[in-house]
Amino acid sequence: MTETTLSVPEIHCGHCKMSIEEAVGALDGVASAEVSVEQRTVSVAFDTPASIDSIVGAIEDQGYEVPAQ
Repeated sequence: MTETTLSVPEIHCGHCKMSIEEAVGALDGVASAEVSVEQRTVSVAFDTPASIDSIVGAIEDQGYEVPAQ
């Protein structure tokens, strides 16, 4: 299991949290996705077939920018 935390500066409310957690959590291989509104981060635990690229893609598909980590 791989765990990572991504910075997503545009997170600012409960709606952001809900939409990102749902999108990332729906990816095959993602065991958990937790958004911290206060820290503006997304913590994800995943195995293949999920990847950092697919996780970032899911976040960006929701309209949030993920700066280079």
